[in-house]
Amino acid sequence: MQLSRKAEDYLEVILNITATKGRARIKDIARALNVRPSSVVEMANRLNDMGLVEYRKYDGISLTEKGKTIAKVVKDRHETIQAFLEILKVPPRIADKDACIMEHELEPETIEQLRNFVRFVRSAPDYPQWLQHFETFCKTGVHPCSSDSRDIALLVKKKE
Repeated sequence: MQLSRKAEDYLEVILNITATKGRARIKDIARALNVRPSSVVEMANRLNDMGLVEYRKYDGISLTEKGKTIAKVVKDRHETIQAFLEILKVPPRIADKDACIMEHELEPETIEQLRNFVRFVRSAPDYPQWLQHFETFCKTGVHPCSSDSRDIALLVKKKE
């Protein structure tokens, strides 16, 4: 089943809200997605017709098993991309925002490789030295192991 980006976003938000509140209300979804409640009702009806949610006007929205499966995949893609971007030192707020965009565009194989990379970095026995080098590079524009970096270090020492 091919879903629109918007439908995937709704399923992910419903999953997140029900995880914390037990049920998703129209106003909670509208607030999370920054849309009007009438837009949420319209999408809730569409998702209900597709068998992805159960929507009862005054009871809120819950995911069906099929909807929950899709929502978990979308959430996993989002979290994987966000973690990858944060490893690259993208600030968390921006990484979250960019992950929302990228999660719909990348091929499953790319997501899997990002997931592998994130797991690899997180499972390293010690903080990988190359990540420290990357941080230095981001701050200075010079690789800490390059001859330029040694020249800069000598200049700084001479000035002191």
